Amino acid sequence: MSPKRPTDAERARCRSAAEMQNALGILEGRWKMMILSHLFGEAVMRFSDLQRAIPKVSQKMLIQQLRSLENDGLISRTVHPQVPPKVEYQLTELGRSLAPVFLALQDWVALRREPARPHEWQSGGRDRRRS
Repeated sequence: MSPKRPTDAERARCRSAAEMQNALGILEGRWKMMILSHLFGEAVMRFSDLQRAIPKVSQKMLIQQLRSLENDGLISRTVHPQVPPKVEYQLTELGRSLAPVFLALQDWVALRREPARPHEWQSGGRDRRRS
């Protein structure tokens, strides 16, 4: 008996799951989402501005996360030749394309802040608490 071949829908789900895994891999990291959210709020930010905006991140970790985001094409880095060096970061077009994701996350956070509603016990369309 030969193994069952996956359907088109099953193959699409696997591709979709793999693509999601890849996307999450790019965004994973303790500080990446914070960095991106600050860059969504400002057109351009200097390294020192990002350090002040995220005070709990170490300089080494901030540099690592910024390099990773730059390597993945989400942000661009501009070094101005002056003393002391001035380094600025901004979202690329690819980074700005994450705006709907960030807006959806903000909506989700707002939903979580809403007061919990009493759970409706429904059975067959009738509220069981009145029985």
